[in-house]
Amino acid sequence: MNSREEQLLSLAQERILVLDGAMGTMIQRYALEEEDFRNESLKDHSHALKGNNDLLSVTRPDIIRAIHQAYFEAGADIAETNTFSGTSIAQADYGLESLVYDINYQSAKIAREVADEFTAIEPNKPRFVAGSLGPTNKTASLSPDVNDPGYRAVTFDELVEAYTEQITGLIEGGVDMLLVETVFDTLNAKAALFAINTYFEENQLSLPIMVSGTITDASGRTLSGQTTEAFWNSIMHGNLLSVGLNCALGAKDLQPYLRELSRHAHCLVTAHPNAGLPNEFGEYDQTPQEMAAELEEFAKKGYLNVIGGCCGSTPEHIQAITQMAERYPPRPVANHKVLVAG
Repeated sequence: MNSREEQLLSLAQERILVLDGAMGTMIQRYALEEEDFRNESLKDHSHALKGNNDLLSVTRPDIIRAIHQAYFEAGADIAETNTFSGTSIAQADYGLESLVYDINYQSAKIAREVADEFTAIEPNKPRFVAGSLGPTNKTASLSPDVNDPGYRAVTFDELVEAYTEQITGLIEGGVDMLLVETVFDTLNAKAALFAINTYFEENQLSLPIMVSGTITDASGRTLSGQTTEAFWNSIMHGNLLSVGLNCALGAKDLQPYLRELSRHAHCLVTAHPNAGLPNEFGEYDQTPQEMAAELEEFAKKGYLNVIGGCCGSTPEHIQAITQMAERYPPRPVANHKVLVAG
């Protein structure tokens, strides 16, 4: 275990840590055009690139840097890299499989530099970087063809290969931990965890691993059909720093599932829900104060160790959440010493 891990775990025993908010929501504020997603080497690229937010780490690093700065200024302890769609599987939609390593490396490098700048200014509040591994846009458990239920658009091995490439860029770019997030299909997450642990073994290193699933609707299940308890049971072997829930639902609707997870998990528990539910225009109307008030119920009841925001959340939301979280102790973790020793 390196000093950064020890520092992170020590802080997690002292207080609720704060994750940043939405990257996409902040990028939308810039009203970017196609040219923002292109540089000299991509000026003649055949595919439209607008909307490929991960690519901005290469073409507009100034924007990604500014967003990380805004979240750290708001009080976040942990920044997620701009790599939610940073696999060759997801980048295939843009014909940019060849840029996957650069996207991940540059995204991690930008976040690392900003985190280090803030840590230097406030040594008593060190900042950390979590390498974001999204679920990809394909599922290994379900068929996309209703007429062929046995068909799969992606295999486990293909997912492992794609995640390995992403992990390599993130780690070499300087992340402190890896976050497998917005898990709608646990088989995809298992491929990510397998890729991570294989990389660790082959390179004789180890970083903390965070996993965050997503409940897709009022059924309380993931898209691949698992309850919260089943989701935990499927990944609990992974020697995780944390497990949690994010996206899909707002904080209010997430509460019963987070309570269940908090009851079962023997590691840190995280939550970064959406800023409420989207309106008819797909926008999020929940104010920072409203979101913080809903999340306060989690903190009061001792469900949480790490808290943040997903879709619709902004630095203003994170600031309100940070101020709220300061008033409550973190959820006790019975075998925290096991995590520290491991």
